Amino acid sequence: MKRSFSKSELAIAILIPLAVGTLSSLLSGNMTLYRSVNKPSFSPPGTLFPIVWAILYILMGISSYLIYQSDHPLRNKALKTYAIQLLFNFGWSLLFFRFQLFFPAFLWLLIMIFFIVKMIVLFYQIKPIAAYLQIPYLLWCLFAAYLNFTIYQLN
Repeated sequence: MKRSFSKSELAIAILIPLAVGTLSSLLSGNMTLYRSVNKPSFSPPGTLFPIVWAILYILMGISSYLIYQSDHPLRNKALKTYAIQLLFNFGWSLLFFRFQLFFPAFLWLLIMIFFIVKMIVLFYQIKPIAAYLQIPYLLWCLFAAYLNFTIYQLN
């Protein structure tokens, strides 16, 4: 049985990734390091990151809400996978920015991308639009992995 629309549940679903991202950013102090490391020429300006991440977190929240609303048998597995990738998302900023472990952060990001792909596949089986909303996140993380690896090489 499909659950009825709830504005408060949608708001919570959006606030969860926003809170995870904000807390991770606060704990990692990321913009200070980003300004000081050697970066490749294709690196976006630091001011772009909070804007992109806010949009991605909102899309993630909406997507997870659509899955939460489902009564599909894969719902719980999909939401667990979503939570796992969100934990990896939280941890990456700490590894990369706070501890400056560029290569381990790159490997961590590859594992995170695996879970993002797994999540998208599960979301697609439940509600395709929820999977489509995650595509910008996957693309951004693939770019982040390339950027992360290049920063590792330069530093």
